[in-house]
Amino acid sequence: MAEIKNTSKTFTLASGDKIPAIGLGTWQSPKNETAKAVKHAISVGYRYIDTAFAYGNESEVGEGVKASGVPREQLWITTKLDNPWHKRVTEGIDASLKNLGMEYVDLYLMHWPSSTRPDDLKKHYDDWNFIDTWREMQKLVGTGKVRNIGVSNFGITNLEKLLNDPSCKIKPVVNQIELHPNNPSPKLVAYCKEKDIHCTGYSCLGSTNSPLYKDPTLKSIAEAKGKTPQQVMLLWGIQQGWDVIPKSVTPARIESNFDINGWELTEDEITKLNNLKDRFKVCGDSWLPVKVFFGDDE
Repeated sequence: MAEIKNTSKTFTLASGDKIPAIGLGTWQSPKNETAKAVKHAISVGYRYIDTAFAYGNESEVGEGVKASGVPREQLWITTKLDNPWHKRVTEGIDASLKNLGMEYVDLYLMHWPSSTRPDDLKKHYDDWNFIDTWREMQKLVGTGKVRNIGVSNFGITNLEKLLNDPSCKIKPVVNQIELHPNNPSPKLVAYCKEKDIHCTGYSCLGSTNSPLYKDPTLKSIAEAKGKTPQQVMLLWGIQQGWDVIPKSVTPARIESNFDINGWELTEDEITKLNNLKDRFKVCGDSWLPVKVFFGDDE
């Protein structure tokens, strides 16, 4: 039997483009360590880097990509429109491309369904919302600046609003959401699948100092496999049909997260992980001027 190559697996989006099953996340990656982490990830085989204007490290991501020596067209780069830029979508993508030192991104996401006022981050525009933002994002398709457009942190409630609006001519091809065994969001994942919207799982390891690492079920599966809990969680996502973007700036961890070939989880192991009782979210919405999570993901 041929070796199972999870690292070279891709998922085909509604646009026909293929997104790699695993990428390097850069949320909370310190600026001075990001370029090195990106270069190292690419050197060990990663071909997908996820960043955002809000992370403040797009320039460093661009530096790391350049230093890797791998041609741009062999890489998948995702970045995101920041909340205070919702009325300035064209300026938003231009600012990101300038930071990255690139002519295009493979995927441009609306980071949050919150059109935050730039003059007061605790306030939402009265005359603008994410539907208006999406109308503007659709205009980027065909400009050569973005290959695909999508959303992030959208639950079923907001996706319904967006998809049912007459101005929505191009469906988001991706919804990037928090996905790990303590936030599995089965209803939301099923809804996206039904609408042909691919999911990307962020905080796929439950983020820094995750209580998940102490979970006895996860630990016993990892021990039985001779793998780390992190590797088990990554395959838990990939085998259920979404791509994963584990964040690290530590060379050994970047390598370990990519060391997922040659094995897979059984259906029984996936079911066990799907049925963990504990729940927590790494990213809430209390810092936003509007509520975006309505508990409709389970």
